[in-house]
Amino acid sequence: MKVIAKVAKAFGMFWWNFLVGDTPELFVSVVALLVVTAVFKTGHARVLMVALPLVILASLAASVFRAIRRR
Repeated sequence: MKVIAKVAKAFGMFWWNFLVGDTPELFVSVVALLVVTAVFKTGHARVLMVALPLVILASLAASVFRAIRRR
């Protein structure tokens, strides 16, 4: 039973490091982009054309701000 728990923990940590890594704000922004796209994909193309670039810019700005603050 300990081996299964150890393997499960290692598997979870791999995916956490792979998806989140050093920049959790970029992971959150990608998830937000997927949610916004799923919600507005039918008949709201204009909303997506405005919302997606804004979310991308906000996530990049948050990532740069965090990197600058770490220094």
